[in-house]
Amino acid sequence: MNSLGVIRVNLLIMGPPGAGKGTQAETLAQELQIINISTGDMFREAIRQGTEMGKKAREYMEMGELVPDSVVVGSTRERLSQPDCARGFLLDGFPRTVVQAEALEDMLETMGIVLDGVINIAVPREKLLERLMGRRICRNCGASYHLRYNKPKVENKCDACGGELYQREDDHEDVVRNRLFVYYKQTAPLIGYYFAKGVLREVDGARPIAEIFADLQAAVSGLPVAAPH
Repeated sequence: MNSLGVIRVNLLIMGPPGAGKGTQAETLAQELQIINISTGDMFREAIRQGTEMGKKAREYMEMGELVPDSVVVGSTRERLSQPDCARGFLLDGFPRTVVQAEALEDMLETMGIVLDGVINIAVPREKLLERLMGRRICRNCGASYHLRYNKPKVENKCDACGGELYQREDDHEDVVRNRLFVYYKQTAPLIGYYFAKGVLREVDGARPIAEIFADLQAAVSGLPVAAPH
């Protein structure tokens, strides 16, 4: 029995790059005993199983092109139709635009599924820049460090293997700023979309991980569907 009780709940979690959304989503799904579905994992599973949608997704990915909304929605439908989603799910990474949100809503309606809540992890832009640009990775073993929050014992050297630490290309300032620009351009309307429907819950993501998770638990507990049964 988890601290929230045994519940069936269908959720969507959102947050900008650097918000820690992936970590929080995985922990929350475990706490609720529901399936955590990220877009990337969903595509990989569909491709592994050789489904029709998986084959279509592979074609676009191998050409280096974005997977069309129709394929993303189709893959999501396939994944949500699987038995392990019967007790509930947590979507992470989809939808990213209002168009995708509308397509998801239509698809869920035809499946007889209700989206119980949408949680947005909000973090100020400057905090996101600090988090993303301060990350360093070991060239040898892949261990991750941060210049402020998780410093190596010896500058530019990995604690585990002594390998050289480097900054990934997508963590450089110009790339990070562009990633955030794209995110806010796509997501601001989406936040408003779910707010208007009365299902949006917002959590302050600029605090320690444990405090953020406590607020995520409180947000889920506040949903009408979350009464233990």
